[in-house]
Amino acid sequence: MIYEIADDIKKVIENKCDAYEIYIDETKLIQLDSLKEELNFAKEEIETGIAIRVLKDNRPGFAFTSNLDKIEQTSLKAIDNTKLTKADENYAFAEADKVPDVKKVYDTKFNDLSLDESVDFLKNTINIASDEGCEVTGSGFSATEGRSLVQNSNGVSIENKGTGFGLGLSVTIHKNGEIATAYNSQSSRFFDINNEKLANEVCNLAKKSLNTQALTTGDYDVVLDYYAAIGLLQTFLGAFNGENVRRGRSILKDKLGEEIVSSDLTITDNPLLEKGLFTSKCDGEGSASQKADLIKDGVLNSFIYDIYTANCEGIKTTSNGLRDSYLTTPMISPTNLEFKFTNKRDLSEIDSGVLTTSVLGAHTANPISGDFSVEASNAFKIENGELTSPISKAMISGNVFEIMKSVEGLNTEVKQYGSCIIPKLLVHNLRVVGQ
Repeated sequence: MIYEIADDIKKVIENKCDAYEIYIDETKLIQLDSLKEELNFAKEEIETGIAIRVLKDNRPGFAFTSNLDKIEQTSLKAIDNTKLTKADENYAFAEADKVPDVKKVYDTKFNDLSLDESVDFLKNTINIASDEGCEVTGSGFSATEGRSLVQNSNGVSIENKGTGFGLGLSVTIHKNGEIATAYNSQSSRFFDINNEKLANEVCNLAKKSLNTQALTTGDYDVVLDYYAAIGLLQTFLGAFNGENVRRGRSILKDKLGEEIVSSDLTITDNPLLEKGLFTSKCDGEGSASQKADLIKDGVLNSFIYDIYTANCEGIKTTSNGLRDSYLTTPMISPTNLEFKFTNKRDLSEIDSGVLTTSVLGAHTANPISGDFSVEASNAFKIENGELTSPISKAMISGNVFEIMKSVEGLNTEVKQYGSCIIPKLLVHNLRVVGQ
């Protein structure tokens, strides 16, 4: 069906503009949410969305719709919208190239998954947590099948198809007048999510977070659990965005070829990764996917670009023009970021430090300087290589670009949360203010 839709759009626009790009997205979705232990939202839907970009006299035009009865109207609207934009010769669409294969992005279990089975899966997760003595404050489950097509006037025609599954759980526990909370989630291309493991981990974290003790203010080695690491890494990763570099909003501007992080660390943007959450044959513009080492052995090797920003810089796109949906034009974004450490440390090697499961306020970090001050959540003392008492409220401050210069990976399971594929991280000399 999506190819027929594309043909209908071409008939309308191909002789009315200089170049065009057609993006069609078909999504099948099951989504569930609970408030406390009661299911309060359930949705099962199929949606097809169309996004059209055109160029006329170097002016871009964009329009979208989910109404298949308005294909012609939307096509003409995209052309008409070129009158509202400025001409810029850097606008262009992807060139045809060899399309790579991708593996392990589709789970046939989605085809047999019903809404009732999804409800049972979520209820089972809630029951496991309740049996562990925790009060579930919220949970959610989603299953998605996505199919997209990118075609343009340069001969690009690439179809992507994949599935995704996600489960999240938030709990509270009360004991002797104290309250502790915890949250975790799992995401996968396959329906291999272990809800029993997730529920047990979340409840155990909440239980361990009771009976907190004050921490003496000082400079500490800090272990960033997955959520804590990702919270702080967002500021760091924003500096690799080619648009930020071009506009002088990145501290890494003019530092290509310099060592900017620990020499033990290589960071690879890998849209071809098996089972990666952002694995695809091409980006949202139709540029064939390609791996790129952003950092190689600690040295800054590359930024990430879409076509427009790359053209402004006189270089080639890195195939990082991604779309959230048909509702938006492509935006520069990483795919699967693999953090690979040559050597890893064990928790047992840390004599004194702090582990924080997550951080609150990471979004307030200065996006250019990298300075941050965040609240540690579900944090614990590390003494003689072991986690000991939970910590009452504490603030952690530092500079993300400075801590990355000596960051180390811990010898833990490597997981993907969002774009980041990481172990737990060990950073040094962070100021931790006890309360």
